Amino acid sequence: MSAAVVPVSSRLLLQRPPVGWLRTGVALLTLMLSVPALAVATDRFADRRAAMVREVQAMAAATAAETGRQGLAPAVVAALAAVPRHEFVPAWQVEFAYENRPLSIGHGQTISQPYIVALMTDLLEAGQGDVVLEVGTGSGYQAAVLAEMVGRVYSIEIVEPLAREARARLDRLGIRNVVTRVGDGYAGWSENAPFDGIIVTAAPDHVPPALVDQLKPGGRLVIPVGGAGLTQYLMVLQKAPDGSVKTRNVLPVRFVPLTRE
Repeated sequence: MSAAVVPVSSRLLLQRPPVGWLRTGVALLTLMLSVPALAVATDRFADRRAAMVREVQAMAAATAAETGRQGLAPAVVAALAAVPRHEFVPAWQVEFAYENRPLSIGHGQTISQPYIVALMTDLLEAGQGDVVLEVGTGSGYQAAVLAEMVGRVYSIEIVEPLAREARARLDRLGIRNVVTRVGDGYAGWSENAPFDGIIVTAAPDHVPPALVDQLKPGGRLVIPVGGAGLTQYLMVLQKAPDGSVKTRNVLPVRFVPLTRE
């Protein structure tokens, strides 16, 4: 979220404007002083965020032959441009927040590379009104990007401190359409199934059957798959109306392992 601050010109004030204008100027100045600190901080990174989005778009174009995507959907680009990534990393990582690479968020976990976040979101093909499940909340960044595009996000995180921090962060940023819980994402979230789309941000060595079961017909599951020490592949599974599943490997990736209870 961001807010534009319009400066009051000192030159205009010296021109002795009418009293009514002065009242307006005082009101404007009061509004400026009341702008939340978060909005000002977000603006401080606007240029870096825009540069990151351009780099991600260029990378998406360069990998089009592998991914089968000629370009990121406009809604994905807009979401990436809207979410302040620096709010989703530890304080010691803030200066690196808009570099196109994963960053440590503690507890042996990472925030994904912006290109991968954008690609996975694009592959999900979710839209307004959709209900999406995310396995692996992490710092909350992927959930926040999805929240810009869909009706509701249900997100599960097995590392309790990360889950608490992500919830507090989402609340502070005013992101209300993300529901979080602590738990084992391997089993999905059956109480809120079926889902229009499911996205997994850590790599199991196989596709969890529960996630396929909780996917709506016509829905997509985007997930990295690969055992320890083996090549991982980002995969897209699409569920047909008859319940059959079509699977496609997109490109090799490297994710932290999916932790299970």
